[in-house]
Amino acid sequence: MNILLIGSGGREHALAWRLAQSPLCTRLFTAPGNPGTARHGTNRPDLAVTDHAAVAAFCTAESIGLVVVGPEAPLVAGLVDDLKAAGIRAFGPTRDAARLEGSKGFTKDLCAACGIPTAAFARFTELEPALAYVRQQGAPIVVKADGLAAGKGVTVAETLDQAEDALTALFAEPGAEVVVEECLFGEEASFFALCDGTRAISLGTAQDHKRVFDGDRGPNTGGMGAYSPARVVTPEIEARVMAEIIAPTLAGMRARGCPFTGILYAGLMLTADGPKLIEYNTRFGDPEAQVLMPRLASDLVPALLSACEGDLSGVSLEFDAQRAALTVVMAAAGYPGAVVRGSVIRGVDGAEGDGVHVFQAGTRAEGGQLLADGGRVLAVTALGDSVTDAQGRAYAAVARIDWPEGFCRRDIGFRAVAREAGEG
Repeated sequence: MNILLIGSGGREHALAWRLAQSPLCTRLFTAPGNPGTARHGTNRPDLAVTDHAAVAAFCTAESIGLVVVGPEAPLVAGLVDDLKAAGIRAFGPTRDAARLEGSKGFTKDLCAACGIPTAAFARFTELEPALAYVRQQGAPIVVKADGLAAGKGVTVAETLDQAEDALTALFAEPGAEVVVEECLFGEEASFFALCDGTRAISLGTAQDHKRVFDGDRGPNTGGMGAYSPARVVTPEIEARVMAEIIAPTLAGMRARGCPFTGILYAGLMLTADGPKLIEYNTRFGDPEAQVLMPRLASDLVPALLSACEGDLSGVSLEFDAQRAALTVVMAAAGYPGAVVRGSVIRGVDGAEGDGVHVFQAGTRAEGGQLLADGGRVLAVTALGDSVTDAQGRAYAAVARIDWPEGFCRRDIGFRAVAREAGEG
C-alpha cells in the first residue's frame, strides 16, 4: 500500500526509515518531510498539512492506504477526524482524544476522576489566584502552560520567585490557562503504549534528557537525547503502569465518548510510592522514536493497521532484547532560544553505518549541501550491547560530523551508564 507520513522532524525521519522497510509499503510519501525522509520515499513540501481537504484529496489521488500523523499539532487540529470522515484510514487519536496532550488540565481532571496516580494540582485562568496558590504551597513547584508548548512550556520552579516569574510570563498571553502541580521526586521515564481504543500493548520504554545542558541544567527543550530501554522501568513497574495508568485512561476516554486510538506516551515519575503520571503525549516521542525504531524487530505497519481497525488482540511487537539504543541531539547554537539558520553540515554520511543512524530534523538541502534549518537539527543514534556501549558509539559518530555551529550534551544516558558501572 501507499503510505503518507505527516511531519518533518527527527521523529518522522526515524518513522520513515522504519515504515519504508515494511513489505506492505509500496510507496512512502512524507509531507512536508526533510532531506532525511527523502532518502526513504518522496517528500511533498507542497502539501499543506493544515489544509485537511488538500491532504484528503492527495490521499485519494495517490491511493493512500494509511496516513501516519507524526506531530501533535495536526492531531489536536483534528486531521485524523477529517481524514476518517473522507473514508481515509489514519493512525492517531481524534481531536477529542488528543486533548490528553493538547490540554494538561483535561488530563489532570481525567486523572482525578479515574484515580490515576499523578501530582496534586490546581488549574487557573487568572494570574492573581495562581500567584496566591503558589505562595500558599511554596517551592519547589511546577508551572505548566495548559496547551501545546513543544516540550518547553514547563517550569520546575525551585524558588517562589521562579514560580511567580513563570506565571507572569504565561499569563501575559491572552486567554492563557495554567496548571500548577506539586513537584514529584524520583527518576523520570517514558513509557509507550499502542492503543486501539480498548486495548493497549507496550511499545517500549526510554529516558530522555529535557534540559539543554549537561547535568540536567538550563531550560527545558524538546529533548536533547534519549536512550532505550529504560531498565529502571522493571517488569513489575511496567505491569503497574499498564494497570494503574494506561488501562484506566483508556476506560475513562471511552466513558467520555472519545476512545483513544494511537500512541499513548506516558511521562512517568518513579516515586517512592510507585509510578505517577507527569503528563501524556499522544504520538511517538521526539527524540524517543529515534531510539525505539532501531530496536523494533517487528514490522510496524501491520500493528498500526490493527490499531486503526480497533483490534490489537492478535498483535505483539518484538524489540531487540540484546541491544540498547542511544541518541544524541545536535542543536544549533542558541537553542532553545533564537538560532541562526543556514550553517553547513558535513560528514553525516561518514558518521553512519554499523548500527549508527543520523536522523535529520531541522535540515534543508541546498546547492548540494546540507544546511541547518532549525533548533534541533540532527539525532545521532547508535545501537550497542549496553547503554554504555551505545553511548560511546553515538559520541564517536558525533565526532565525525563537521558542524562547528552545532552543540550537544556530552552526558546523554549518564544515569544508565552509572548503573551499568555499578553492576559491573
